[in-house]
Amino acid sequence: MPLRWYTTVVESRDPHALARWWAAALGWDYVPFAEDEAGVLPPWGREAAASTPFHRMPPGLCFVQVDHDKTVKNRLHLDLAPHTSDDRDAEIARLLDLGATRVDVGQGPDVSWDVLADPDGNEFCVLSSRDG
Repeated sequence: MPLRWYTTVVESRDPHALARWWAAALGWDYVPFAEDEAGVLPPWGREAAASTPFHRMPPGLCFVQVDHDKTVKNRLHLDLAPHTSDDRDAEIARLLDLGATRVDVGQGPDVSWDVLADPDGNEFCVLSSRDG
């Protein structure tokens, strides 16, 4: 059987603060794992853990403490998308109010997504609205 995508690990100087930020951004649950590690899990994942087969559990995000700042563009980033029934511009404004910043990674002016960075500078994209 194939491996399960368990989590995506993000380095941070303050993993608990960044995990709380991502929990607020995604509407997921903040989970403190250890002094130097915190996680963000989808709320339905924890509720369904007992009845969902291991290979069907959704991945989470894990934030681990490091002693260095991020200095270059990410080679891996998350793509977030609002549903077509949601106000995409309002979601971007909400993320900016939470502490995200707009960043230019060379995307050009006519793309259908916005590139933002979390408070630690990790880039992510907000795509055009999607139905599925």
